[in-house]
Formats: sequence, structure tokens, C-alpha cells
Amino acid sequence: MIKTVFIILFLFSGFTIAWGMVGYNVSLKILDIVFSKRKLEKDYTKKPFVTVLIVAHNEEKVIEKKLENVIVNNYPSEKIEYIIASDHSTDETNNIVQVFIEKHPEMSISLYNTKEHGGKTNAQNEAQKHAKGEILVMTDANSMFEKNAISELVACFTSLDIAYVTGRLIYDNSGDSLTANSESTYWDSDLAQRNIESKIYTITAGNGAIYACRNEWYHDFEPICCHDFYMPYYYATQKKRSIYNPDACASEKAGESVRDEFKRKVRMNRTILTSIKMGIKSLNFFKYGWFSYFYFGHRTCRYLLWISHLMVLITNIFLFSIGIQWKIFLMLQVLFYLLGIIGMITKSKNKVIYLIYYYCMTIWAQCVGVYNIITGKAKPVWDKAESTR
Repeated sequence: MIKTVFIILFLFSGFTIAWGMVGYNVSLKILDIVFSKRKLEKDYTKKPFVTVLIVAHNEEKVIEKKLENVIVNNYPSEKIEYIIASDHSTDETNNIVQVFIEKHPEMSISLYNTKEHGGKTNAQNEAQKHAKGEILVMTDANSMFEKNAISELVACFTSLDIAYVTGRLIYDNSGDSLTANSESTYWDSDLAQRNIESKIYTITAGNGAIYACRNEWYHDFEPICCHDFYMPYYYATQKKRSIYNPDACASEKAGESVRDEFKRKVRMNRTILTSIKMGIKSLNFFKYGWFSYFYFGHRTCRYLLWISHLMVLITNIFLFSIGIQWKIFLMLQVLFYLLGIIGMITKSKNKVIYLIYYYCMTIWAQCVGVYNIITGKAKPVWDKAESTR
């Protein structure tokens, strides 16, 4: 009986890993062939009033460059306003913004300073109350827009059921380090999946660097929640769609050190247990349709990687003595983790070893995220990765 339980746990956990990392992607490629005639619809004739909301906390290194970048766009200037939501910055960020505003009196630019350092989502919640735009375009201080990015985002709101549009983030330093290259490789694969999900129905997550939503449907999320993951899910539960437009582009630097990327991934996992719970709730295909399938493969399986790897290892140890196949499985697992440790210790330039190391680091970041939640250390604020500035 116990042996049977261990085998079931091993197979379920192994399936979760295999489906999340390989199987789901293969299934999407097949679906892409089936739905090949579906194309992204755009309407460039409608020009609603737009609010561009930039959140910044102590971004004196990049905020002026960001402002210079975002105001150079092809959207009608009389139909756009800019709000810089300063998350209680204590450096020169606010002063730099004020000087920029004085230099550009012909533009509608305003600074909103929060009373406390409450994190990105809190700053967005507060600043949104002052937004006049029909469409909210939101972005980060270190993300640089292409000239047509705002127009591309707005053009995708072609029907009333579309609540959210995200663009394509490009890492412009992918060749500078193995860490940046590894993150860029993963990200390109993730965007390819979003592109297919979007064509079929809706995406499961956005990107904080470049996205937009209808102002009337903005929702005040808890400060610890991140719009990247919570907005598409929330809108799906409201029978609304979130789509991806690869022609709306922004660029930024990926973390160039493993330490920076690890910190970022720990931050991303500060609500991982809630995300798993959300995934279980979304497993109602009759209610949510394609979103249930997408969320399980693209999100839930990945959120479960930390516990799935642990279960596969533990159950395999208990099953080690009952058959040659279990000995082989355990040897392969040990070899995999040894390669990850070798990559960490030696900083090997071998791409295969480094990717294994990077993957193991990602799993460990999930574990740390879970630990922080359990111990009450998960917070809505964080230290930015300096190598991305």
C-alpha cells in the first residue's frame, strides 16, 4: 500500500514537471497549427484618452532617460497624460521629475508621491485614482518603449471583452553574460507560449514593463500582489480577456548576475502559495474554458516545481530498492543536481551546465519564496537589481 502511494506521488510529481517544462509547450505548438487562421485584431482609428503611469522608487539613475523615452511616441499628444507615481522616493527621483515637468510645460505630466513606501502595486492603486485616461498604460522606470508601443497597446482594445493588453519585453543585454542569456532564452520561450494563448483566447500573465488595461476595470489589488500575474487571472474570472501584442515593444536589461536574478525570482514568488490556490480554483473547464487549460500548464505546474522536485526525489529514495528503473531514476536525479552544484561552484561557461544551474537556482528561489511566506518575511517592497539599471 505504501509502495503504491509512493509510486503515485512519484508519477504525479514527475508529470507536473514534465508537463510544465515540456509537454505543455508541445501541446501549444499543436494548437497553434489547429488555430493558425486566427490573427491578432487591431484598430488604429480609435484614439481614446490615455494615461501613462510610471512607477518609480529611488530611480534617479534612470528616471530622466525613461521620461525622455516615453514622451517620444506617435500617439496624439493632446490625448495623453503622464503620471509618475513615486513610491516615496528618498533620493533625487522626485526632483528630477519636477525639473523635467518644468522643461516640458506643453505636456500633461504630473508627479504623485505616496506618503509611505508601500511597493509598486500600492503606488499604482493610489495614482490610478488621479488618472483621467480611458486606457491606463503602465510601465517601469527602467523599461524603454519603442516609439509605437503606446499606439500598439491601445489598438488592441478592439472589443469590450478585452480588458488587458501586454507587450513584448526584449532583454537588450542577453549577450553580456550567461545569466542574462539564460533569462532571455527562457523569456523568449515564454513569450512564444503567450502568443499562442492570446490567439486562441487569453494569456495567463502579463509583464510589468509594458501593459495596459481599461481604467474603468482597474482593480485595487493587495499591495503584495503583482499585476503581472494577478490582472490576467482576475479578468479571466470576470469573463474578460487579456491578450499579447508582440508589436508593442519595450526593452530593458536582464540581471547580469545570478545573485540579482535570484533576488528577483524570490520576489516573484512572494505569493506562490496563493497562486497555487488560484490555480486549483481555475481548474473548472466548464466555467473558464481555455483559461483553465492554459493556467494549469503555464502557471500551476511551474508554481509546483519546488514541491514536485522534492517529492520526486524523496519517493525515489524510498523506491530505490524495488527495481532497476528506480535506481536509474535516482542516479539521473543525483547527476542533475550535481551538475547544478558544479555550475554554481565553478561558474562553468558550459551552456548546458549553466542552464541546469540556472534552473536549480530558479527552483531554490521558489523554496525561499515559500519559506518567506510561512515565516511572514514576504513583503510588497523590494530592493531593485542594480545590474538592470
